[in-house]
Amino acid sequence: MLCLALLLICGCSGGQNPDQAEAGKGPMLVAWHWMADREEAFQELSARYEQETGVKVDFQLFAPSDAYGSKVIAAAQTNSLPDIYGILAEPRDYASFIKAGYVEEFTPYMEENNGEWKDKFFPQALVVDTFTEGNQFGIKPGIYGVPIDVATTLFFYNKKLFAQAGIKSGPPRSFEEFIAAGRKLKDSNIYGFVSGWGEVWMITRLADNFAWNIMGGDKVLATVKGDVAYTDPDWIRVFSLFQEMGDSGMLASGIVTMANKYAEQNFANQRAAMAFNGSWSVNVYKGMNPDMDLGVFLPPRVSPDNEVKCWGGPGSSFKVNAKSPKKGEAVKFLKWLTEEKQQAFLAEKTLNLPANRHCLTHLPPIMKEFAVALKHAVHQNQMPVSEYPAVVEAMGKGVQLIILGQKTPEQLGQELEAIKRQEKKRNRRR
Repeated sequence: MLCLALLLICGCSGGQNPDQAEAGKGPMLVAWHWMADREEAFQELSARYEQETGVKVDFQLFAPSDAYGSKVIAAAQTNSLPDIYGILAEPRDYASFIKAGYVEEFTPYMEENNGEWKDKFFPQALVVDTFTEGNQFGIKPGIYGVPIDVATTLFFYNKKLFAQAGIKSGPPRSFEEFIAAGRKLKDSNIYGFVSGWGEVWMITRLADNFAWNIMGGDKVLATVKGDVAYTDPDWIRVFSLFQEMGDSGMLASGIVTMANKYAEQNFANQRAAMAFNGSWSVNVYKGMNPDMDLGVFLPPRVSPDNEVKCWGGPGSSFKVNAKSPKKGEAVKFLKWLTEEKQQAFLAEKTLNLPANRHCLTHLPPIMKEFAVALKHAVHQNQMPVSEYPAVVEAMGKGVQLIILGQKTPEQLGQELEAIKRQEKKRNRRR
């Protein structure tokens, strides 16, 4: 529905956001974002930029992210997007914004001076904003956004609680060690593990990590293409891991209905010793409990045959409204924002990993571990095709039921195959 709505208005005459019209009286850019933890830093950077250039950037926060996403879609439908904004959507919807003319292509700017701007970024930072040759959405190959940070999703552990439970071997490296640590923590009346598994993306992200380790990337891709079934023994093994976690008693009470913000509170309040979360949560935990002694580790290895992967790469990024009369000024600002000095300030102020690869010296030790994990990172945008959203949703909900003992791994595999067949037929009819 979103794609259709945007394409229908693509040819409409350009309107302008009231804020933009007001900004026309003087040099001002309007930037929308959803990042509440970065609002103070953005305001400080805006003041610095105005002092340096005379151009004011009016950062406007719309949170939470769901409300922000709805606002951006509504603005696209009324042709009232600001000069700079972010898109919180699946690749298919992102592509619809581009087709409707609401996203400036950055490739020419990035490649100026022998790629000087592009070379400042971690390669992984550009993945989500890059459409490659032959992409399934028919988008001209190129870069369509400017990353301001990168992210990886790892396991946290509380060193104090590990010591309290008598775990002296450090963080678990294998799945067997992970389960054993969880049981030992349980024996010490400490929940072994918590995560926001009431949010499907948190479960499917970890399931993907396990899948890459168990079967390798080629087989994961073959599954998405439809050449390997979800009833394959390797996928049943992936789903069985969650059953093992549930059966071990290591999972926090209510984990399958827990929103991530409540999971973060549980972990910060030291009610659980391990958590699965992203690099952005270091700042969250610090705000809740600055005295926590934390460490991180990669997803525990299940198979020795393939590399352990973590979900990660691109974090947040900004787009420029291609219909804005100030798009040139907007590009200049984003180029300034991603220079080392500004990226270092953002990293130090918000504890998010900078997209500029030259800023690692400004990071605290735990953030450097997240940065090192980028070499193990995978992201859905690296794959030439993406799984049907209905299949992804069903996988997450199915794993929730496996943990609760209400579904078997085999039943989930069969269910996913049935949904995939339905989605294939539905999409062929379009």
